[in-house]
Amino acid sequence: MAALFAPLALRGVTLRNRIGVSPMCQYMAHDGLANDWHLVHLGGLATGGAALVIAEATAVSPEGRISPQDLGLWTDAQVEPLRRIAAFVEAQGAVPAIQLAHAGRKASTRRPWDGSGTLLPEEGGWADVVGPSAVRYSDRYPEVTALDRAGIDRLVAAFANATRRARDAGFRVVELHAAHGYLLHSFLSPLSNRRTDGYGGAFAHRVRFLLEVTEAVRAAWPAERPLLVRLSCTDWADGGWTLEDSVALAPLLRDRGVDLVDCSSGGLVPWQQIAVGPGYQRPLARAVRERGGVATAAVGLITEPAQAEAVVADGDADLVLLARELLRHPRWPLTAAAALGAEAPWPAPYLRARP
Repeated sequence: MAALFAPLALRGVTLRNRIGVSPMCQYMAHDGLANDWHLVHLGGLATGGAALVIAEATAVSPEGRISPQDLGLWTDAQVEPLRRIAAFVEAQGAVPAIQLAHAGRKASTRRPWDGSGTLLPEEGGWADVVGPSAVRYSDRYPEVTALDRAGIDRLVAAFANATRRARDAGFRVVELHAAHGYLLHSFLSPLSNRRTDGYGGAFAHRVRFLLEVTEAVRAAWPAERPLLVRLSCTDWADGGWTLEDSVALAPLLRDRGVDLVDCSSGGLVPWQQIAVGPGYQRPLARAVRERGGVATAAVGLITEPAQAEAVVADGDADLVLLARELLRHPRWPLTAAAALGAEAPWPAPYLRARP
């Protein structure tokens, strides 16, 4: 059997194969509410054979959105539209998941196709952009207010409350977004965290906020359902968060009930230097898996079936998450099974197209 098509058990959930849909921002929501676009986008990927379908970064508070068009789970009204999506994904044999996030100092910005950069309050943005310190992402991004202890406590509670809503919406897996320069990641890195209190300075202080959020989310999430964390395993910038830091953090997350670390990288500073190439983040997943003692997912320019098969077969990661390749080829998992000589269940209406 192809390793890519072996089942993967995480707590009480079993994935039918090792292929997942990476969370991809769609910027199509209104007031944080999911709509038909999200149903078709995520539902179509579920019919394509992926085992895990992770909904995009979903804000735990209104000011935690990247843009006004982000999904949200800060109010009960946002549960029902997501419940319809989770139910459809599960009916296709995939496991519905959702990524919970706070944009931090990258909040209140325009959608990519609208030019990115700061969205002013008079344009529909908001003024209360927060981070660990008053350090902007760049001069094209909003001014930042450093969170005080009360603000930190409110956000820990917001993550827990959003987790309960994710449970009520029928999701089987939750992922915390601690990557790509957003709030949880920005507390980890010395480049964005200049605090001198118990949430800044030494490694143990910089990881404190993420660990507190993890503990609160795990307590709010059913024991039989897996919890994932997406990390930027390195900032690709001098003086920033490193792979060694990620390896040291991994067992702390595992001991707090995290079942898998989704190993991405970068996004914290505009001057990052990334040597991009096919599978360029694969070594990050292997290092965290081997030396951090936790299951991992590999992401980043994985496009070919043989390439994805090698990631799992060689022990680099337990799961492969695809993003842009699935936008180009939504049935990629089904065609990959054929290429690797594995079995994958095609939806009955599509059987006539089966290779």
